Amino acid sequence: MILTPLATGFPRFANQDWDAIAKRDGAAAAWAKMAEHGDLPKLLAQVGGDFAVGLRDSLGRTWLAVDRFAQRTLCYRVDGDELRFAERADALAGGDERISAQAVFDYLYFHNIPSPGTIYQQVHRLPPGHYALFDQGKLTVAPYWTPAFTEPRGASFDALRDEFRELLKRAVQQQLDGSKPACFLSGGTDSSTVAGMMSELGVGQVSGYSIGFDAQGYDEMEYARLAARRFGTSHHEYYVTPADLLRSIPAVAQHFDQPFGNSSALPAYYCAKMAREDGVTRLLAGDGGDELFGGNSRYAKQRVFGLYEHVPALVRKGLMEPLLGTGAASALALTRKAKSYVEQARMPMPDRLQLYNLIMRLGPSEVLDDGFLRHVDLQAPLRLQQQVWQQAGQCHALNRELAYDWRFTLAESDLPKVNGATSMAGVSVGFPLLDQGLLDFSLRLPLDYKLRGHQLRWFFKEALRGFLPDEIISKKKHGFGLPFGVWTTRTPALLALARDSLHGLAGRGVLRSDFVKPLLEQRLHEHPGYYGEMVWILMMLEQWLQAKAPHCRFN
Repeated sequence: MILTPLATGFPRFANQDWDAIAKRDGAAAAWAKMAEHGDLPKLLAQVGGDFAVGLRDSLGRTWLAVDRFAQRTLCYRVDGDELRFAERADALAGGDERISAQAVFDYLYFHNIPSPGTIYQQVHRLPPGHYALFDQGKLTVAPYWTPAFTEPRGASFDALRDEFRELLKRAVQQQLDGSKPACFLSGGTDSSTVAGMMSELGVGQVSGYSIGFDAQGYDEMEYARLAARRFGTSHHEYYVTPADLLRSIPAVAQHFDQPFGNSSALPAYYCAKMAREDGVTRLLAGDGGDELFGGNSRYAKQRVFGLYEHVPALVRKGLMEPLLGTGAASALALTRKAKSYVEQARMPMPDRLQLYNLIMRLGPSEVLDDGFLRHVDLQAPLRLQQQVWQQAGQCHALNRELAYDWRFTLAESDLPKVNGATSMAGVSVGFPLLDQGLLDFSLRLPLDYKLRGHQLRWFFKEALRGFLPDEIISKKKHGFGLPFGVWTTRTPALLALARDSLHGLAGRGVLRSDFVKPLLEQRLHEHPGYYGEMVWILMMLEQWLQAKAPHCRFN
């Protein structure tokens, strides 16, 4: 079998000869030329942009690579003496392909199936910043790039601000393709920045597309309108309803090549759909700003736990831990909080994150069927997290958290969400905040410019003060959060869909039958936001299985 070369995305070759070939003959020709020149990892590290490439070179080797954030994805499987590859995992699944119980558990843990695994036992996905080389029956998979933070202490804010703004403008410009200029516009810092930079470029009337929800605490359309007024964009908005969910949940679940549980995929799809109906063929998205510049609230929270290391060991070991380790410490609210703080602070990262993990907090044995659990290694997700945590090398804990989120938040969750939603709507997407220039800039940004005290992404916001409205700079992060739990408690048809889906998983031997009823009839009503997330990921798993693996059983 001759494998057709695969080359997607928009790679940017540092080598001028290869760049010229790409512009003249296409990226596949440039990749083929590059493959003739020796050290593959070293050469790949010189390529920027978003890309996925798979080809067989003149030496008879098959090699694959994806960009640093896996903006473009590539899956593979070894069949005898051949390495097969495709953009989607389901494109490589044979008729007798078995669903992996471990992958199902990984999905429940992460709300997606992180690379290098996929839902299929014999199919793998290339992690971000990695390459695969198949030569004479031997497969090598390794990173060609890992982040290297410099962490300078002294810096000129004015010089960095000017450089940053220029990099932003250039990054946005490079993502435009000459079609109708348009972007997602949630009203948050990132999407508003992209919209503003597009307007400054003078590329014509920019269209912004926003999603709202008629549910208290979930809608922030006013911020999107504020950004639209500030930058003079043509504003378009759509309010997602429970009826939209009922129509689209099965289709959205089945569009992905494997189970995917990020609930923002559905509103993102409606946003992209609105844009497509308006004649848009390409949308720019603001993903990446939080992870490159320190914008997630978790970073400030983990810094508080890091302070415990500076308490003298004699006080920690001789006083605090013995006193707070007693049963009496749980009696009073103040000592309960102190006890919880010490328990969390004593746990290293990323192990500490398990304390907030939904499936682990509920207890796998309380949720999952005993027979299913016999096929699962409960510690496998943590080992993957620890491996990624270590890949950042020697750097400050904050930068290590950022690099960790480049993998688990961006590459495994947010980017697949946007890519899946836009592809379903028939629109292409670009991520200017993940531009190579901005990435390199973030790697050398001082630590206190990312998190100053407890001020998240301090530099990003201060550098854009006067450009962005003050209300957007000071607002709390929200995005396209979906009020699924709230709506499910109030919409009988939505609750019925969830109930049928969860009972379907119980019938497959995944869920404990006695977990479903209290989850839907008691816990969901008591805490719809929290337990609604569990209902959502379970429902989306079953909806995917119904379409792609209807006969899958674990009992």
